Amino acid sequence: MAGKTVVITGASSGIGAACALHLDKEGFRVFAGVRRQSDAEALRAKASPRLTPVSLDIADTLSISTAAGAVAGAVGETGLDGLVNNAGVVVPGPVEFLPLPELRRQLEINVVTQAFLPLIRAAKGRIVNMGSIAGRMATPFSGAYGASKFAMEAITDALRLELAPWGISVSIIEPGAVATPIWEKGMKSAEAIMAAVSPEALVLYGEAIEAARQTTAEVAKNATEPIEVARVVEHALSSSKPRTRYVVGRQAKLRAAVALLVPDRVRDNMVAKAMRLPKNAPAPPKAGEGAWG
Repeated sequence: MAGKTVVITGASSGIGAACALHLDKEGFRVFAGVRRQSDAEALRAKASPRLTPVSLDIADTLSISTAAGAVAGAVGETGLDGLVNNAGVVVPGPVEFLPLPELRRQLEINVVTQAFLPLIRAAKGRIVNMGSIAGRMATPFSGAYGASKFAMEAITDALRLELAPWGISVSIIEPGAVATPIWEKGMKSAEAIMAAVSPEALVLYGEAIEAARQTTAEVAKNATEPIEVARVVEHALSSSKPRTRYVVGRQAKLRAAVALLVPDRVRDNMVAKAMRLPKNAPAPPKAGEGAWG
């Protein structure tokens, strides 16, 4: 892979950092998208001189165009061999009470393919989108996150066909739970959202949310290590026959099978039982009493 260049978004921590360091070790010239100078310094301390941190906030169009210009100046006419769209966030909560700005933030923070595509085309490079098994099967209180990952599946399918005439491969990675800081960030985001909702939301969903929180904590204990995802990303970037989809981790493979083979109603019952969700809806307070008074 000596001389091959790749841009990785969201490389400050978790999967993105693991990908950046692993690909650097394998000989790639890595442009690692980070938001803070401290993250850039942390990556430099662990990587070879080939790795170049790039300031990149995928929620900021000016930041994206500036980063694309910097990479273009560095690679010149040879172009870019790979783009790994990894950056993203988790905005959890019941769909009924999810603030619209938070839902938009979840959906808008997605890919930066348009800005880097001319460089990819110049090198007949590859695009790797970091999806999730949630893009095949959504679960309660992660509807916004699932929606963004279902959208990522659609974008990947469309791009794969649109870019085929230029020999550009487009793959999506579908991991299950991965041991990264996104779990802690998601929990904090959920707490902030629920603290701002009406008492009605807590009456209606409090018990179910607590059950989901406990299930999430249990799942996190058996999460896949980020390096496993990084190795799959390497395959997607370097294999002579890259797959269109990569399901990573035992949990993800199980959910993929359930999503494909199990009828919806049966699957709903399986998920509710596994998450220990309440079977009966809570009785709402009467008008003028309790949380709705």
